[in-house]
Amino acid sequence: MKNVKIINPAAGAIVMALGIFLYAGIEAFPLLDQMLGEILTILLGIIGVVIYTSLTRQFLHKDFLLPFLSNPVNSFVMGAWIAGISVLCNVILKYFPEVIVWVQVIAVVNTLCWFVFLGFCVYNFQQLWKWQASYSIHGVILLSTVATQSLVIVWSESLPFLLTDMVVISVLYFGLFFYLCGVYLIGVRYKREKQWTLTEDWTNTNCIIHGALSITGLAIVSTQLMSSLFIMIFWVMVFSLLLVVETVEIMRAVTRIREYGWRKGIFTYNISQWSRNFTFGMFYAFTMTMHENPYYMNAMYHFHEEFLTWWAWIVLFTLIGEIGLWFEAKWHSVQRKKESTACVKPSQTTRKQAIRMNGKSHNVNR
Repeated sequence: MKNVKIINPAAGAIVMALGIFLYAGIEAFPLLDQMLGEILTILLGIIGVVIYTSLTRQFLHKDFLLPFLSNPVNSFVMGAWIAGISVLCNVILKYFPEVIVWVQVIAVVNTLCWFVFLGFCVYNFQQLWKWQASYSIHGVILLSTVATQSLVIVWSESLPFLLTDMVVISVLYFGLFFYLCGVYLIGVRYKREKQWTLTEDWTNTNCIIHGALSITGLAIVSTQLMSSLFIMIFWVMVFSLLLVVETVEIMRAVTRIREYGWRKGIFTYNISQWSRNFTFGMFYAFTMTMHENPYYMNAMYHFHEEFLTWWAWIVLFTLIGEIGLWFEAKWHSVQRKKESTACVKPSQTTRKQAIRMNGKSHNVNR
């Protein structure tokens, strides 16, 4: 395969982050929603096609596939592929409900992919349980929960006939089981490594610690499975966890700025940063859906109303900032290629080595 294009396996997070904003966050900005909602959805669809086409071609290349699957941490990014498709389905259905048949087909294929991913999750957790000291475990393993709960949400929108109590409860419990396993392994990793630092060892993907619970909450609210009191308590728990994790993130940002400066410390693009945009947007979606559903009316109704107003701006500004960093990184990449004097075409061996390294050790941590 001479023309295989290298793409970061975590690229599905881009679809997740952009999609969850169009699914929920954009509703806080009616003018933007009315004028650009459909156009942005079409643009998201194009981005999704480009990303998933590249991921599929790369995944089917043995020099990528075998090293990728042999890494029980990084291979969890497959969860971002499934969650990204789920979010994309929901966004398309929101703006173009007339194409529901096509969305249903995609949702069914995505569900079948999840069953395959489920097998990898079980196997990977077994490997990590046995060889905890051999891997730097971080929040990416919680994509097992994110992918699982995303199915409940897409089913509620496009395949409601699947939502029997037994199916919903089973899938939700699967997701929560993965979450507990993941959080335990992450905790053990940081407890075991005595010399770890916020600057280098705390990763962007750790924000999924609260994001995985946000999507669980959205899945529960979408199916009206639990009582209003339970959801209120659950929301407070997720909100508290968000404050704790993001406080750690602020501390990490401060230490990185002191050590590397503003530019290298926090304003350098890394694909793992999209995970924060997704988790912020998902918490907004969880809160908004709960707030708008009379079934979940509770004592925090007025607080949620105020909270949604200013949290929407945080979601928007962080998303714009990340898009800006992405464009800047692409611009510098193009400039470097133009300035390069190397005109020798890479050999087939070099291409295969690059693909193999992409699958085995692509940095999805920072």
